[in-house]
Amino acid sequence: MRIGIFSDTHANIEALTAVIDAYKTEQIDKYVCIGDTVGYGASPNECCDVIREVAAFTILGNHDAAVAGRMDYSYYYDAARNALDMHARQLSDENMEWLRSLPYEVRDGEVSFCHGSPVNLEEFEYIFSTEQAARCLEIWDELATVTFIGHSHLCKSFALTRTEVYEVVAEKFVIRPDHRYIVSVGSVGQPRDYDNRASYTIYDSDEKTFEFKRVPYDIEAAAQKIFDSDLEQNFGNRLFLGV
Repeated sequence: MRIGIFSDTHANIEALTAVIDAYKTEQIDKYVCIGDTVGYGASPNECCDVIREVAAFTILGNHDAAVAGRMDYSYYYDAARNALDMHARQLSDENMEWLRSLPYEVRDGEVSFCHGSPVNLEEFEYIFSTEQAARCLEIWDELATVTFIGHSHLCKSFALTRTEVYEVVAEKFVIRPDHRYIVSVGSVGQPRDYDNRASYTIYDSDEKTFEFKRVPYDIEAAAQKIFDSDLEQNFGNRLFLGV
C-alpha cells in the first residue's frame, strides 16, 4: 500500500491543492494528515473541507487543539494566538466538530501517526534533533516500526536501535529491520527549512520505502490573502522565504 502522508497545512489552500494534485500522479492508496490543518493562514475552512474529504484519518495538531478548545494556548505569542482566535470564529460548525473529534495518535499495523513526540502525546513536544529523538529510547518496546510526526515543519528522519539514534540524511530510504524510525514529514503550508515549496511524503508499506517530496505552489496568492486579512503580515512574508 502506498500512503500519502502530509502535515501542517496551516490554512494554506494553495499549497494543499498543489500537494493533492501532485499526489494524483503517485498512485496513492490512502492519505493521512498528521495535523495542524488550521493556524497562521487565511483559508481554514477550505483546508478542513479538503482534508476531511481525502484523508482516511487526520491526527490532532496543537493548533487544531487550540482552536477546538482542547488546550490552553494563552502562552502563545500574540500573532499566533490572534490567528487561532480568528479561525475559531470562522470555522463552520461541521469543521469545528471535526477538530474536536480528532485523535492524538493512530496506529495502523507497523506504523504510528502523531503530531509531536510519541513520548507525551498531549504535550506536542518537538523532535528535530538526535537528542530529542533519543528520548524515544525510553519507550522503545512501545514504539511502532515507523512513527510519522509533524509539528517542526522540517523534513527529518531518525533511525533508532535500542541504544543509539542517528539521523537518516536521504530523500528516499528503505526501512531496515531491527530498527525504529521517527520521521518528521515537513509542512504543506509553512515550510521552515528555507525551501518554500510545499512538503509531502510517500510511504510504501509493501516495499518498506519512504520518500520526501516537494512541489511549488502559488505563494503569491496564499500570501496576498493573508495581507488582505487581519492576520499578522509576516505570516505571508515567511511563505516566500520558507522559514
